[in-house]
Amino acid sequence: MHPSRAIRGGRSKLLAGRRIVVAISGSIAAIEVPRIIRELIRHGAEVRAVMSPDAARIVTAEAIHFAAGERPVTELTGDVEHVTLMGPGEGRADLLLIAPATANTIGKIAHGIDDTPVTSFASVALGGGVPVLLAPAMHADMARNPAVRENLERLARWGVGLVPTQAVEGEEKLATPEEVAAAVLHRLARGPWAGRRVLILGGASQEPIDAVRSVTNESSGETALALAAEAHYRGAEVSLWLGALRVPVPTFLSARRWQRVADLERWIAGEPGIPPGTAAIWVPAALSDFTTEPVAGKVASQDRTEWTVTLRRAPKILPKLRAAAPRPTVMVAFKLEAGRSPRELERIARGMLRGEGRPDWVVANDRKNMGAPDAEVLLVGRGPARSFSGTKREVAAQLLDRVGDGLPGASGPDPGPGPAPDPARTPPRSRGSP
Repeated sequence: MHPSRAIRGGRSKLLAGRRIVVAISGSIAAIEVPRIIRELIRHGAEVRAVMSPDAARIVTAEAIHFAAGERPVTELTGDVEHVTLMGPGEGRADLLLIAPATANTIGKIAHGIDDTPVTSFASVALGGGVPVLLAPAMHADMARNPAVRENLERLARWGVGLVPTQAVEGEEKLATPEEVAAAVLHRLARGPWAGRRVLILGGASQEPIDAVRSVTNESSGETALALAAEAHYRGAEVSLWLGALRVPVPTFLSARRWQRVADLERWIAGEPGIPPGTAAIWVPAALSDFTTEPVAGKVASQDRTEWTVTLRRAPKILPKLRAAAPRPTVMVAFKLEAGRSPRELERIARGMLRGEGRPDWVVANDRKNMGAPDAEVLLVGRGPARSFSGTKREVAAQLLDRVGDGLPGASGPDPGPGPAPDPARTPPRSRGSP
């Protein structure tokens, strides 16, 4: 078995059954393409490659063959590879990814010039409706060239997608394998989240007590970021509101940062507000139940042996979210407890379904998940509870798939928003029960 097959689907199966052609043009960034190919395969894709003559001077066909498990196309033959893979009929690719895309190649494609296998593949793809993504790489001055910018704008009008570059050391460098894979996943997404707008609130609140100290909750923000990444992979347009974090934000996501619960209260009621058309709101944020009246400046510690801080009740965010985003917007609340049994977690979660904010789902979990690489959660809605476990990324994927089945217009089973069952009439469910 070729080594490429051993890793297929190791990260996800979101690209299973999808054929992606990676077209490599002559930039030094071509040396990064084997890693990009492998990342796509880890999401389940079947990858073929095509190389320009200049690309073959930088990275060998053997290296690309090893990465993809298939020999790359280095010249067009009587097998008319550009038509076979980009044209209609069996074997047609699902997407053409040009990575790296040089300024020269971009200009040729924008003006219909076919003088390399890469540009011939692009010509057939654009004429036949195969989605095309460009992952450029070039010197920063070339990227600022009006001709290059105009060519990119023209291609964008034709429906060609662009993977943003990394601005580093005076270069517009090729996006990372993870960024390229995220763009491919987003472009090819199918399922209930594709094209839906999602708002995710994550991280921890920090209620200041002076200019340098604050009262906060324990939270890494990892669950929110895992949900945001997996929703992006599934084609959602993700708005991410983040408090304090202990983990980095994936570079293919953008976020708006908040500090206090009052910040969220203000955002919900005013700017930026709930994004129009939001299909679902996820609230894994660790929100303080109490806030403070901060002291100006820094409180000196040298002349104090004690310091009394007065806390007052913070505003509740779930009811404000529900008022700003009534159904059919789906709201998923999170509930953290300590030392509770699964049956107690379910009882508490069902109480939340009938309480303030009336979320449609509650994800209940124990504090043992905090800071751990793995998680075990209980998802409670109108129907039977479901238990999910695995890495936080795996749990986020499972939650999105389950909640996605019940979105309005989705084809899966509809647990439906509505009144929660009486916990006294709901038998306890074992882990993994349907």
